[in-house]
Amino acid sequence: MEGGAARCEKFTCRECERISQTPAPFHALPRGFAGPSLLAMILFEKYGQHQPLNRQSERYTREGIDLSVSTLADQVGGCAALLRPIYELIHAHVFAGARVHGDETTVPVLAKHPCRKGRLWTYVRDDKPFAGPAPPAAVFFYSRDRTAEHPERHLAGYAGILQADAYAGFNRLYDANREPGPIIQASCWAHGRRKFFELADVAAKARGALSVLAPLAVEAVKHIDAIFDIEREINGRSIEERLTVRRERVTPLVAELESWMRAQRAKLSRHSDVGKAMDYMLKRRDTFARFLADGRICLTNNAAERALRGIALGRKSWLFAGSDRGGERAAVMYTLLQTARLNDVDPQAWLADVLARINDHNIQRLDQLLPWNWKTDTAKLAA
Repeated sequence: MEGGAARCEKFTCRECERISQTPAPFHALPRGFAGPSLLAMILFEKYGQHQPLNRQSERYTREGIDLSVSTLADQVGGCAALLRPIYELIHAHVFAGARVHGDETTVPVLAKHPCRKGRLWTYVRDDKPFAGPAPPAAVFFYSRDRTAEHPERHLAGYAGILQADAYAGFNRLYDANREPGPIIQASCWAHGRRKFFELADVAAKARGALSVLAPLAVEAVKHIDAIFDIEREINGRSIEERLTVRRERVTPLVAELESWMRAQRAKLSRHSDVGKAMDYMLKRRDTFARFLADGRICLTNNAAERALRGIALGRKSWLFAGSDRGGERAAVMYTLLQTARLNDVDPQAWLADVLARINDHNIQRLDQLLPWNWKTDTAKLAA
C-alpha cells in the first residue's frame, strides 16, 4: 500500500513442505516507504506549487499521517539523485541547440547569520519562434555567488547564440579566440525598452512614484513598440520568412530609432536618466541589431525570464534554501518541472510515471522518459 509499510507473508505447503513468498513491493527509493505517486506529489508541491516541506508536514499531520520534515527532505534528496540521469539528458539537449536564452536570479541560502545570496541560472532552448522541430527544454544550475566562472563552466562546451542581458560575466564567452568557438551575443530588446518604459510610466507618475514624466522616453517606447508589433506577426514562422520581413519592414525602423537616439542624446546631459537608457542601447548597437541578419534570434530574452518566474514567486513562500545541497537539488527539480511545462506535459503525472519506471528501465533508452517522448508514448497508448 503506497505510503505505508508493507509485509511479505510466507506460505508453507504441508504436503511438499515448500515455502513460498510474494515478491517484495516495488519502491522507487532503496528502503523507501513512499510510492512514486506520493513522491511525485511531494516534489511537485515543493518545487511546482512553492509549498515548503514544513507546511507539507503540517498538512499530513492534520490528516493523521506522521511525516516529519527530515523524512520528507530525505525523500526529496533521494528523488533528485534518482532523477539525475534525466537531468543530464535535458542538459545535453539544451546545449545541442544553435541558440539558447540565459539568465539568473537570486536564491537566499540559510547561513549562521544573514542568509547568503546564492544563484539559480537557467538556459532555455526554444526553437518554436523560428519553426524549429526540436522540443523546448530548460536546464538550471545552482551556484553560491554570481562570479563569471559559473556561466563559463555552464557553457564550456557550447558554441552558438546566447540571448542574454548585459551581465559582464558573459563577456569572456564572446572572445573570438575562445574554444570550442566564440559564442554569439544577442542583446535583449525587452531590457533596452524597460529602461525607457520606467521613465515613461504614466501610472507611476499619477501615484507619485515618478517625479517627472520624460517625453523622450515616451517617444522611445513608441519607436520600440513598432518593432515589437512586427515581430509578433512573424513569431513561429520559418527562418527565411522572418529574415524577409525583417529586411523589408524592421531594418528601416531600427535605423530610424538609432538615428533619432543619437540626435537626441547629443542634446542631453551625460547624467540624464533618458540619456543613460539611450547609452545602454547605443553602446551595444551591434548586438541589438544582430537579429536583423539571423532569423533564429528572438527580439527578447523573455524565454529565460519566464523560466525563472516560478522561482521569483516561490521565494515569498519558501523564503530560503536550507543549504548549498538544497540549491543543487532545486536546480535538478526545476529543470524537470519547467521542461515538462514547456512541452505541455503534466509535471506531477510525468514524475510519478518516471519514478515508477526508471529503476527497471534500460539505461541506454532513458531518452524514452524525456517529457516530449513520454507525451508521445502516452498519446499512442490512449489511442
